[in-house]
Amino acid sequence: MTESSSHRAKTGTYVKALSLAEYADISRIKEELQSGNVLIVKITPLAVKSIEDVKNAIDELKTHVESVGGDIARLGEERIVVTPSPIKIWRKRSSEMTESTVSESLIKP
Repeated sequence: MTESSSHRAKTGTYVKALSLAEYADISRIKEELQSGNVLIVKITPLAVKSIEDVKNAIDELKTHVESVGGDIARLGEERIVVTPSPIKIWRKRSSEMTESTVSESLIKP
């Protein structure tokens, strides 16, 4: 059993809503992901300040999520969802997409 899965077994997995208000909030998101939690992250607070910072933050999160075997996707215009390993995000094919479903594509700069 890995350290991450051992920690999850002791504490459980939670779905948490977080806000990305400044670039430094990435550290907390990474810590929560390492703890095995599923995160719904509102990105608009940082987007209001700097679109460039949002792009950089998403790039950094995507790289981190991939390195730990997790998944990341956009939920509409204001939020992303980040999951730890082994949880994967289900995506419909683009021909089946509706506004209320998770976006098929991963966050891209």
